[in-house]
Amino acid sequence: MKKVTLFHLEKPDIKISMELYFNDNDQLYFDGYDIGKSVEAAWGDTDYEYSYTIESEEVDKFYQIFNLESGDKSGLLLALKHRFSSDKAYSLFGDFMNANHVIYSSFSWS
Repeated sequence: MKKVTLFHLEKPDIKISMELYFNDNDQLYFDGYDIGKSVEAAWGDTDYEYSYTIESEEVDKFYQIFNLESGDKSGLLLALKHRFSSDKAYSLFGDFMNANHVIYSSFSWS
């Protein structure tokens, strides 16, 4: 499994996509973006991008939390998809990482 979609929505005024995957540096990466007229009304620009990057050492904490074998990336992606598949995935995932002392970097741009 290369990538999981946590949330996807397409309407005439907005498109939202939130995905989780492991990048080429073996980091867990949350990639989200909102595009459209609704985004422009809220943020002053037609697109809003946001992400989390979790280093592999920190990803190890997720295996323990979800009782998975260390290195089971597919199992981890499925567990995260099951837990965070909603339109609030970005906020919920960030809150979850904070509550479980998972260190991450975040980025947002509008």
